[in-house]
Amino acid sequence: AGGLAVPAGTAHGPMLDYVHRAAGQADIYFVANPSNRWVEVDCSFRIAGKSPELWDPVNGTARPAAAWSQGKGRTILPLQFAPCGSLFVVFRRPVEVVPGVKAQRNFPAFSAPYELAGPWLVEFDPKWGGPASVEFERLVSWPQRPEEGIKYYSGTATYRKSFDLPEALCEPGRHVVLDLGDVKNLAEVRLNGKRLGILWAMPFRVDVTNAIQPRGNKLEVEVVNFWPNRIIGDEFLAPEKRFTRTNIRKLAKNTALMESGLLGPVRFLVRQP
Repeated sequence: AGGLAVPAGTAHGPMLDYVHRAAGQADIYFVANPSNRWVEVDCSFRIAGKSPELWDPVNGTARPAAAWSQGKGRTILPLQFAPCGSLFVVFRRPVEVVPGVKAQRNFPAFSAPYELAGPWLVEFDPKWGGPASVEFERLVSWPQRPEEGIKYYSGTATYRKSFDLPEALCEPGRHVVLDLGDVKNLAEVRLNGKRLGILWAMPFRVDVTNAIQPRGNKLEVEVVNFWPNRIIGDEFLAPEKRFTRTNIRKLAKNTALMESGLLGPVRFLVRQP
């Protein structure tokens, strides 16, 4: 059976988890990062003679690996994993000429980060106890807010912000990526009226090159959190004033609230060629 090895107990991070199986002429590895931090590491696969492909289980894309080498019956492949991220590495196509270093990396690099700082207008649903709108001077988790309607809110909130793009990011040919930082727990991004997709796993990034403009940008981020905070908040209300009805009894007044909302930092990144 094919094996995988990474340096353990080093600055690269923890050992990765993996599963290997063969399907016809293909060798398929599912490789996962069990830690909650980014991991970049050279992985050694006990297979040679086939070129590696990288399949993304989140967005369903598949592409040939650009940077890899083979020798002594192994394939050395530099990989990058987001916190708790994973990849399928597939070997199915034979190579006639074993390459040397074809590229330096298999994942995009970014430069010139620009943080979208300052206040945000945040709209909640009053039907679920939230205020219709409130200004956040900075991005914080909802339980850190003083308003009970936000502290115990569960549901959808919309973050709105208008901004101009810095001159350094306006140069033609640049690929601009929006990075939401940390999100609890799911986000849909709209920029200048264009829906750019739903993000539910780190990194919370989306390419905005075809939607962004030099001036007058309008960004909307809809964020949805989990139910516990509203259920916990309802424990402080009379039964007839509660927003939820449930037979779950594990969530009480003293249960810790869950982080919620857009936590950031929200930044624009320029993807290097």
